[in-house]
Amino acid sequence: MRVARLAALFATALALNCAAQTASLLEGNALVEALRRGGYVLYLRHASTDFGQNDEAMTDYANCAQQRNLTDAGREEARAVGAAIKRLRIPVGPILASPFCRTRESAVLVFGDPTVSSAVRGGPGTDSDGQRYAELRKLLSTPVARGSNLAIASHGNPFRAVAGTSYLQEGEMAVIEPRGNGDFRIVARITKSDWASLR
Repeated sequence: MRVARLAALFATALALNCAAQTASLLEGNALVEALRRGGYVLYLRHASTDFGQNDEAMTDYANCAQQRNLTDAGREEARAVGAAIKRLRIPVGPILASPFCRTRESAVLVFGDPTVSSAVRGGPGTDSDGQRYAELRKLLSTPVARGSNLAIASHGNPFRAVAGTSYLQEGEMAVIEPRGNGDFRIVARITKSDWASLR
C-alpha cells in the first residue's frame, strides 16, 4: 500500500513538472522582444514528414531515399517559419542540425545553412547511464551571447529525453533559456501555426 502511495506521489510530481516545463513563460510581444535580444537556444523539431517512409534501411545519412523525409507541406511549413523569423528580425547565430535529411532540410528552410552535428540527436543505444544525450544537455544549458540565438534542428525523442516534457510536434520550436552547469528552462513553445500571430 505504501509503495503504491509513493508511486502515485511520484507520478503526480512528474506530471506537475512536465506541466511546468511546458507552460510558456514568454508570450506575444514579450517573446518577440526577448528573441530579438538573443541569448536563447531555439530547438526545432523537423517539419512534417511522410510516415509512410522510415529509416530502417538507412545505411548512409546522405542517402535521403532510405529515410523518412519532409513532405511538400512540411517544406512549406518550414519556409513559413523561416519567413516569420526574418520578418520578426530574430537573430540566429550558429545553426546545428542532426545528420538526417529531414533535419538538415528543415534547418536550411527555417534558419539557413547548418553545421551537421550528431551531438543534437544523441549517441547510440539507450539512456540507462544518462550519457546518451549529455552533449545535447550541454548545448541547451551553455549560455548564448546576447544579440544572437543558437538554432538547433533535430528530433522529438532527444528533446523529450533531456527536457522531461511532452513531445514537440513536427515543426514546433522550444525556446530554451540556458542557465549553465547542465541546467536550462523552457520559456516558450511555438507551434508552426503560432508564428503568424507573432508581431
